[in-house]
Amino acid sequence: MHTEETPLGRKRRARKINRVLAETYPYAVPELDFTNAFELLVATVLSAQTTDVRVNAITPALFAAYPDPLSMSQAAPEALQELIRSTGFFRAKANSLLALSNRLVDVYDGVVPGRLEDLVTLAGVGRKTANVVLGNAFGVPGITVDTHFMRLSKRFGWSTESDPVKIEHEVATLFEPGDWTMLSHRVVFHGRRVCHARKPACGACPLTTLCPAYGEGETDEVKALKLLKYELAPGREELAAKMRAGATRAQLRAEGYGLEA
Repeated sequence: MHTEETPLGRKRRARKINRVLAETYPYAVPELDFTNAFELLVATVLSAQTTDVRVNAITPALFAAYPDPLSMSQAAPEALQELIRSTGFFRAKANSLLALSNRLVDVYDGVVPGRLEDLVTLAGVGRKTANVVLGNAFGVPGITVDTHFMRLSKRFGWSTESDPVKIEHEVATLFEPGDWTMLSHRVVFHGRRVCHARKPACGACPLTTLCPAYGEGETDEVKALKLLKYELAPGREELAAKMRAGATRAQLRAEGYGLEA
């Protein structure tokens, strides 16, 4: 499928995929909770090697204790480690948070910079984290290449590269810059809910006619439906409806809905 695809054909198919994903996940947003650039920066650093659900569980207490770079730069390492312990690798992450907070205070007057070249000088911050912050806190278009995006960009036939930066640049040529940030959210949503690493739910996927990798996973619709996760999982239709209606993650949690898989 698509083996003889021209560059123009690939671009057209890629944009069709984006349109279908936009229809499927109209509620796609960053799955980390934040109210400002500093909170998003810290939450994204903490999200390495753990789930967004786990990070969201600990950040309210973390930001209550250290609401800005100055207060976090003055934190006792042991106290900071204890607050983030459940995210894993808490000592290394605490060191990164202390270092990046100190640099924000010393170099940027306590303000998170809005340029990629500045963000990547902060401890624990690479291009992926920088693009998350730029796209969602500053409105600067960027493609966030995490493990889900890497996997799906290969399955979709968008890139054959394995290096995240090369994938970012190759995929960027297929879309208008204004689509980059939301595209990233939609692809990650799809990777978490449908197009799993081990057993994608091909039979329940809205991209069956557009995906070169169709058939790598479960193609039987009944069996595939059982593989869906989060709000798409069987029995969670009410949650999905509320998300489509515009309910925020905070509202859903207040109503008692679990947002985990």
